[in-house]
Amino acid sequence: MILKSLFLFIFLLFVFNCSSKNDQVNKNDNINQDTADIMYIDAMKMFNAKQLDEAIIAFDEIERLYPLSNEAIQAQIMSGFIDYGNLNYESAIYKFSTIIQRYPSLKNIDYVYYMKALCFYEQISHEGLDGENNYLALENLDQLIKRFPNSKYSKDARQKVVLVNSNIAAKHMNIARFYQKKGKYTAALNRYKKVIESFSYTKFTPEALYRTVEIYITIGLKEEASNTASVLGYNYPKSEWYILSYNLIKNENKTGNFFKKINFLNNE
Repeated sequence: MILKSLFLFIFLLFVFNCSSKNDQVNKNDNINQDTADIMYIDAMKMFNAKQLDEAIIAFDEIERLYPLSNEAIQAQIMSGFIDYGNLNYESAIYKFSTIIQRYPSLKNIDYVYYMKALCFYEQISHEGLDGENNYLALENLDQLIKRFPNSKYSKDARQKVVLVNSNIAAKHMNIARFYQKKGKYTAALNRYKKVIESFSYTKFTPEALYRTVEIYITIGLKEEASNTASVLGYNYPKSEWYILSYNLIKNENKTGNFFKKINFLNNE
């Protein structure tokens, strides 16, 4: 509820800060403009009174009757926002996408990009699920950041990119651990490599390096295990995963048979 209230506040600021005129609006039909103004005011009264079903009908009517008016554009944004607030993400995404396509030069179009990205972002519930929404959220957040790097919404978008990437890395780690337990070491190594190379700034990188050391020792690649442990120690000298890695190498060098004595996944 706090999150939704915050976005409602941001949205209302957006509405009041929008230009009353747009370059793409027909400015000559004063009668229609006045009528659209009145209809929009009435629709906003319904929205503020939380009569959302009635409000969305009113906003859609403005778009139908006066499609070239500035109010019609704002009505489309309001309609999408109501769908977003009602968790009707598919409809909201469609409406925001339509606005972006039709009015690329709209003032504060960065807000519409932001709302579309949020629709994907808020559907991510768990690192093991919603894989498509992870990537769609990342794609749309990146669009906002690249197109509007100085936008006030891009700061929040950058923070969300970090969270989404962490979510994707967590999914790779879950799959890699599963493969490792099943003895499918090549598949596991590929997943750990993906985390190390593409998500190096996430918290999962030290563990991915450690798990790689485990596998190398298991399949007898001692030199590769030692090299990977060195990378882990150089980049994360205070990490618990480096200590575990160091102990693995040390014990393997002493016994040459370390993994017959310990389950290498007990540290999960």
